[in-house]
Amino acid sequence: MNQQELMPVIIADPVTVETKAGMIEYSLAGSDGPVVMVIHGGLGGHDQAMAIAARWIDTSKYRILCPSRPGYLGTPLESGRTMEEQADLLAALLDTLGIGKVSVVSASAGGPPGYFFAMRHPDRISALVAIDAVSGFYELPEKVGPVAEALFLNSLGQKITNLMEKVSPASFLKQLFMSEAYYTKSQMNEQVASAMQDPRQLEFVHAFMQTMFPYHTRKEGTENDVAVFATYTRIPLGAINCPTLVVHGTHDADVKFWDGVYAYESIEGARRHWIEYGSHLGFWVSPGAAEAQAVAAGFLERHAG
Repeated sequence: MNQQELMPVIIADPVTVETKAGMIEYSLAGSDGPVVMVIHGGLGGHDQAMAIAARWIDTSKYRILCPSRPGYLGTPLESGRTMEEQADLLAALLDTLGIGKVSVVSASAGGPPGYFFAMRHPDRISALVAIDAVSGFYELPEKVGPVAEALFLNSLGQKITNLMEKVSPASFLKQLFMSEAYYTKSQMNEQVASAMQDPRQLEFVHAFMQTMFPYHTRKEGTENDVAVFATYTRIPLGAINCPTLVVHGTHDADVKFWDGVYAYESIEGARRHWIEYGSHLGFWVSPGAAEAQAVAAGFLERHAG
């Protein structure tokens, strides 16, 4: 995959390296400072991780390391099918790059490899921020019906979705929230109206959509995630001892709110920030997005390095 401008001056420029645990692709932004490793969710890759971090993690203060997890883009699934193997692959990447310690931001399906990284490599992590992260059993949400599946889980549908996002962003946001949030009609209208008034949120939505396309280069990793997470009950998070911030939207219909509650209550000393009425993308697209990002940025400021 070639260099990709996700937003103005936000560029994903992937490199693939061989580590002792297998081959892995990554992008690295910023020139100085502590490293923040961002672990992407389903349908993603290094580019999605870059979009997740954009604007709220300051590249003048931090270097942002964005790997593609196994089965996504340029990282073969053979590099790590289980989340434990993926955590070890991330540690091997740090070894290859000569990076000793990182802070970790993990989102959605990136939650389990982030949690296992913290447990299996406690000497390599300064702090953990888990955003709407899977913490146990997961299956495709009940709100992902035939329409949403056709729009988001195949390449033709994604082309239609990308066109919808450009031509009618309000209609696109409504369709997105229908699969990612538990909203009444009035709540839906409020959320869409709020996002439409915020250029930064619309910029994120546009960038985020580009990081799920084309689907066929992300399909193997997405299907592996779903298969692995279906075997879980709850990840034993009590072994995590690094400073941890759990962020979750209260109305998340994808990774349910109780995943965040469980993580917060299981990790000793964890901090929490609940996004009231937040969807699965509430950290980036909601009336509470700016506050949530400020909380997470402040947490990294206190603990990174």
